[in-house]
Amino acid sequence: MRADIRESWSLDPATPITRQISRILRERIIQVDLKPGDRLSESEVARFYDVSRQPVREAFIRLADQGLLAILPQRGTIVSRIGYNAVLDARFLREAIEADIAKILALQQDAAVIRELRAQLDHQARVGQDTPQDFFGYDDLFHRTLAEAAGKGGAWKQIEGLKSQMDRVRFLSLGQFPQRKLIAQHGAIVDAIERGAVPQANAAVRRHLREVLSELPQIVATNAAYFELPEGALPQPVHAPIQGYPEDGLPSD
Repeated sequence: MRADIRESWSLDPATPITRQISRILRERIIQVDLKPGDRLSESEVARFYDVSRQPVREAFIRLADQGLLAILPQRGTIVSRIGYNAVLDARFLREAIEADIAKILALQQDAAVIRELRAQLDHQARVGQDTPQDFFGYDDLFHRTLAEAAGKGGAWKQIEGLKSQMDRVRFLSLGQFPQRKLIAQHGAIVDAIERGAVPQANAAVRRHLREVLSELPQIVATNAAYFELPEGALPQPVHAPIQGYPEDGLPSD
């Protein structure tokens, strides 16, 4: 494990403990350091961090509310499997929210926002292909910047709460992670916003967020034990064209 990751999973005594433990356990679950089916003990976590059991219990409840932990009476707490339907639902909600965010920005055409997004694209392009974990942080920054620039920072906080299962899938996809493709899709979003092209901006966001659908069946097939599948069946490849637009999801000018 990288030293910077170990450091981020340490406690800061000056910061609320429950929030920190929630964040650390959430990151460990999303990054598959804690795997679906792993058991967690309040007392062991409390002992490891030298804290009382109360903040740990509260952190467990928060993570259970996010679908990351299952608290089973008389059986303890385990890391939940990834809900296949939860991934699709989160993607659906993100698409609806972020497509409207792109519309707002395309109508505003704020030059300062475009400069910031272009700078982020340049930075993304410089991230080595062997460090996709780092790219995840830059990807989140890009989407958060879009939301905040549109005056929808509160909506981004809602998205962050929704996308835990999508993030778990992203970390399982490291072997086939399409980093260059995602950067190109970010660029298409910025290009459309800069031109004030509302339909193209809307479609570019939708195509980008549907990328997870193309990889999901292969990821599930490779990691079937980690997923909670509908009726226990492996999903079929998903094809989700954007209604009213060509099959690649981008209308022409």
